[in-house]
Amino acid sequence: MSKIYAVGDIQGCAPSLKALVKKLPKQSKMIFLGDLVNRGPNSLGALRQLKALQESGRAECILGNHDLHLLAIDAGIRKTKSLDTVEAILKAPDRRELINWVRKRPMALSNGKLLAVHAGVLPQWDLQQAIECAQEVEKALRSKSYKEFLGNMYGNTPNKWSNSLKGYERLRVITNALTRMRFCTPGGQMEFESKEGLENGPKGYIPWFKVPMRKTRDTLIYFGHWSTLGLLRQHNVVGLDTGCVWGGKLTAMQISDNNKDMKKSEIIQVDGYDHPLRM
Repeated sequence: MSKIYAVGDIQGCAPSLKALVKKLPKQSKMIFLGDLVNRGPNSLGALRQLKALQESGRAECILGNHDLHLLAIDAGIRKTKSLDTVEAILKAPDRRELINWVRKRPMALSNGKLLAVHAGVLPQWDLQQAIECAQEVEKALRSKSYKEFLGNMYGNTPNKWSNSLKGYERLRVITNALTRMRFCTPGGQMEFESKEGLENGPKGYIPWFKVPMRKTRDTLIYFGHWSTLGLLRQHNVVGLDTGCVWGGKLTAMQISDNNKDMKKSEIIQVDGYDHPLRM
């Protein structure tokens, strides 16, 4: 059986991606945890390589907030920001092919035992609901009216889950949880400004995976998005964004089905991008 590795945020660091794939066992498979593009030196090259890996059956790629940002720019809904590095994608001859490929990527993955997401999972969701909510956003992204969804995707409200939420408000909460959340209250109210470490959230807020009665606490979860945590291995949570784009590492970790095996899992790292604005 092939080894499967979860891989942290690439953010357009194509040289690091290429180096990492070379270091992984030849028959291994990969799950990339989102933020495939943006901020790094070669978003176009990274995206083409990831697409080739996925189409060859070696990888799957979850969507992160930077990937959704690319879709929104392509759709004319957002403008590029000063640190964005997606211009080459927008000028590429295979732009439409690449954008359509990104639109069809999952928001979360699960084999029924573990869960892979970009950012986090709301405390009210169990594993099944997390996957079903992710599928709601996937359906919106893959529809002919996907640009309408992208136009309604942005905003910090509502900032708390309710099963009664409908329409774009419901999809916005799901998207924010899966691709932007770091801290929330024990009741699941999300906060989106803080990016520091575990103990530095606003008063009353805690890391989403520290919520005491979180319904996925017995599910092993792999996530990215939070580079200031570095490589994080705690009970049933693995954080793999090790700041590749900011001069850190690009990290792959062999996936396990349970917490006990996870603690012994193989970790493979390569050097990240020496960003001119590295922190």
